[in-house]
Amino acid sequence: MQVELTRISEKGQVVIPSSLRKEMGIKKSDQFMVFGEAGTVILKKIETPAIKKTFDEIAKPLQQAAKQAGLTKADVKRAIKDIRNAA
Repeated sequence: MQVELTRISEKGQVVIPSSLRKEMGIKKSDQFMVFGEAGTVILKKIETPAIKKTFDEIAKPLQQAAKQAGLTKADVKRAIKDIRNAA
């Protein structure tokens, strides 16, 4: 395990040293889960497939409910458009 020092900015941002970013393949806009306990902060990189899997797990029951209600994709698109126009 590589250990580096960093600081937190006035905006609460933490810079991950470039050597660690390169070694771990961390790129701009990568997402992380943040864990904190007893004076320790841990960043866990979230891989895109994990995000997609979570989305799919959430979306599947919604898709099934829409299907059971007899809604079509056109119905859903129309409802989204109506809500956006009302905002």
